[in-house]
Amino acid sequence: MRRICLTVTGMCIAILHAFSQGSPKDTSSYKARPLKLDEVEFVSSYYDQTADKSAVSGGQLGPVGNANVTDLSNGIEVKFVGYDPKGRKNTLTGGLGFDHHTAASQAYVDLNGTARNYGNRVYPTLDWTIENGVKGSSFGLGAYYSAEHNYYHSIGLNTSFSKKTRRNGEFSAKFSGFFDQIKMIYPSELIPVDSIQVPAGSRDSVVYVTTASGRTEALTYSVNGQASVTEAGSTSIPSRSRDSYSASFAFTQVINTRMQGAILLDLAYQSGYLGLPFHRVYFADSTKAVVEKLPSQRFKLPVGFRLNYFFGDNIIIKTYYRFYIDSWGLRSHTASIEVPVKITPFLSVSPFYRYYIQTAVNYFAPYQRHTAADEYYTSNYALSSFSANLIGVGGRLAPPKGIFDKHFSSIEVRYAHYTETTDLVSNVISLDLKFR
Repeated sequence: MRRICLTVTGMCIAILHAFSQGSPKDTSSYKARPLKLDEVEFVSSYYDQTADKSAVSGGQLGPVGNANVTDLSNGIEVKFVGYDPKGRKNTLTGGLGFDHHTAASQAYVDLNGTARNYGNRVYPTLDWTIENGVKGSSFGLGAYYSAEHNYYHSIGLNTSFSKKTRRNGEFSAKFSGFFDQIKMIYPSELIPVDSIQVPAGSRDSVVYVTTASGRTEALTYSVNGQASVTEAGSTSIPSRSRDSYSASFAFTQVINTRMQGAILLDLAYQSGYLGLPFHRVYFADSTKAVVEKLPSQRFKLPVGFRLNYFFGDNIIIKTYYRFYIDSWGLRSHTASIEVPVKITPFLSVSPFYRYYIQTAVNYFAPYQRHTAADEYYTSNYALSSFSANLIGVGGRLAPPKGIFDKHFSSIEVRYAHYTETTDLVSNVISLDLKFR
């Protein structure tokens, strides 16, 4: 947590200095104005998880099944706003995130538990929206990129549209596509060995393998079958693709002066390599592992409903329910409630609770329960049957004249505690700072 505080302190000083260069100008007229800095948001969170039965070790218990995780995430988002000659509001938002995690299970990509157990992820984003206040419509485009160490890369594109109705409603739609490349880093004992052609008469061979740390090494196999590392090569690691497409639709409606509702529908489709190459599975009749195998297609259909009720000016009840179904046989229900309460006009507290339950996919079985006759198999407990509870509280401070400075507009802190019937327990604390 000390690391988060130091990072936040430095960001606050830099951002306040940037805003102090001049006061914002009046934007009430419809004359054309170029893009100007409108808002900066900084988010930082710390996540801690204790769990066992990791997928890397095939759902085993004991030390090899340790699935403890910590994650420190920091992100900054910068928003620029301007108006074109037609009076339409243009918003350009750029973001940059950085995560650092440690994962006990990652060490057991190597059978002896000596692989690297930490990693980093960087994910920049860029979004542009144009809003027509007269017609009550908006249109947007977005791009996304994520790179995690050297084994996972993702490119995302999206477009969105919204239109307000005459009766205090709004329809919105968003279409997204994500195109991923997954490096085929196998468990150390399951690395495919492809012999390279050697000169005639030679009884030795050279093979290239991917180590648990994601590095490709050249090994010499001698006539007695023993291997020794001869050099670290730069041979590229084979990769597999994964494509994800989604169409999200939402309709919100003001029902009366105290109530607002929404209907949410998502259609999602994935194709390509949908497992992970370092997830082991152990069959019932063997002590040797195999790599999990899952279908190359998956259809998802979540449907959600949201209802907010306003008790005067100080209390809001926010409720949400979602039903989910997919082509792998998973069914789930999510129900949540959040109650923001204004303590003062600029200070609010928001306790929240969420309950979740799901069935297992058709291809899940615990450690040594699968058989070689199964077409698909996984021992990843994220795809098992379980229920979960999330409980937490948030606090938000947003004085009209700012915090310490008129440009420091709000600060929000949230804490949540999560428990799962698979024995997974986690805690997360997050900090959100906004500057205008």
